[in-house]
Amino acid sequence: MTKDEYMEMYNVVGAAMKVHEVLGRGLEEAIYQESLDIEMRNRDMIPEREKSIDCFYRGTKLKKHYVADFYYNGIIIELKAVSKILPEHRAQLFNYMRLTHTNRGLLINFYGKHLYAERYWYLEDVDDFILLTEDNFKDYIEE
Repeated sequence: MTKDEYMEMYNVVGAAMKVHEVLGRGLEEAIYQESLDIEMRNRDMIPEREKSIDCFYRGTKLKKHYVADFYYNGIIIELKAVSKILPEHRAQLFNYMRLTHTNRGLLINFYGKHLYAERYWYLEDVDDFILLTEDNFKDYIEE
């Protein structure tokens, strides 16, 4: 990914941090979702909210589809307001990324005293998801 692509992820988390700072913890996910939409738009970041993700079986579009909380500039963004991020929350984000061939994803949890965010990079050729941390994110940025 480019440095600009990483910075877009960073900026989304910054907007989420502002929402958490203003609203605090303990609200429903829908409140955070609407507030993040407003905060991103105030920052000239125009997301697609409740992005529909089509599913296919052997070339046939299924009636069932998924809905991601946000899609912004090649980033799938999933919001939670739960006491603990569980493997199924990550699996939800990963499925959305895989189905849309999107290589950047954010899992953001508003529940705690502090905002919690995970940044992921999808390696489609090997079907693997990398948690980007302070220690490794530079390994995935093109110079």
